[in-house]
Amino acid sequence: MMASSYSAKEEDGHHSGSAGLGGTAIRTRKPDNTAFKQQRLPAWQPILTAGTVLPAFFVIGLIFIPIGIGLYVTSDNIKEFEIDYTGTDMSSPCFNCSQSFSWNSTTPCKCVLFFSLEQPFESNVFMYYGLSNFYQNHRRYVKSRDDSQLNGDERSLKEPSKECEPYRTNENKPIAPCGAIANSMFNDTLDLFYIDPNGTKTQIPVNKKGIAWWTDKHVKFRNPGSNPNLTAVFIDTAKPVNWRKPVYELDTDLDNNGFINEDFIVWMRTAALPTFRKLYRIIQKKNNMTPTLPKGNYSLEVTYNYPVRSFEGRKRMILSTISWMGGKNPFLGIAYITVGSICFFLGVVLLFIHHKYGNRNNSSDIAN
Repeated sequence: MMASSYSAKEEDGHHSGSAGLGGTAIRTRKPDNTAFKQQRLPAWQPILTAGTVLPAFFVIGLIFIPIGIGLYVTSDNIKEFEIDYTGTDMSSPCFNCSQSFSWNSTTPCKCVLFFSLEQPFESNVFMYYGLSNFYQNHRRYVKSRDDSQLNGDERSLKEPSKECEPYRTNENKPIAPCGAIANSMFNDTLDLFYIDPNGTKTQIPVNKKGIAWWTDKHVKFRNPGSNPNLTAVFIDTAKPVNWRKPVYELDTDLDNNGFINEDFIVWMRTAALPTFRKLYRIIQKKNNMTPTLPKGNYSLEVTYNYPVRSFEGRKRMILSTISWMGGKNPFLGIAYITVGSICFFLGVVLLFIHHKYGNRNNSSDIAN
């Protein structure tokens, strides 16, 4: 009989008693004999009893319901007005403009829509444009850009990334900015007018700066070089195919022209859902004595440049105030109220079951 010896190495997954052809020890697939690999780590498993579960349900319910009510009331106090100007109906003032499928019409079409505000809008008012059925989250669409070019890299300006295809070059010149996102930039012009009771129209002053994220404006987007003459900077480049004018003519303000134009920056931040809104202008509150937008009659004058019929989309203009939690969105408040109500209801049901059947079980245990 041959005696067999045990060693810790064998327990750890190594066999030292036999060797292969090369004299090396034969290894096995057995995990090492450690607390982690053998699942011997100490664990804590809570014992769920009525004394711990019931208070948890009631506490969650009592906390979530007031928070939900507060969020819902805050969202409900935000004033919002929305008007669709797609022009699909023949009765719409923008119907004739909507019949065009062209991006580069030589004569822009204009239409006027009238509406009324039943309540005054206090504080700052944010003006948005909204699109529907526009899938900015498509993988090829999202990748169709050159971040180095947008960051002011002069080499990328002359040699854009291949990700921009088929909007990389035009007429043997590099496109600036290149890519499908920039090529499809929203270019409608929206002007808001207040109509006095006597019929006089007064244009509402709006602010086109401050609509983009600070990091986008000052970090991610930069004009190439240091020459303030953007016409010379972007020489030997072509404008995007669907644009009416080159990038250096987006604005007369040097701080809002070229790649740092805030309308352009806002558009380049792609939306996650096919129905979205993007900030267009800000209507600043003048003083505390008068509302920013008094109730009454208004007109929206649209320079209709952006065609949406080709993808069955819709366009709209939104006026909205904001609160500490952002824009109008009742979902979060409803979600808190729903979860809190369910927890409170389950707590009542479980309390009733425990009160009715818990004593019976304890009596039977004592009898046994």
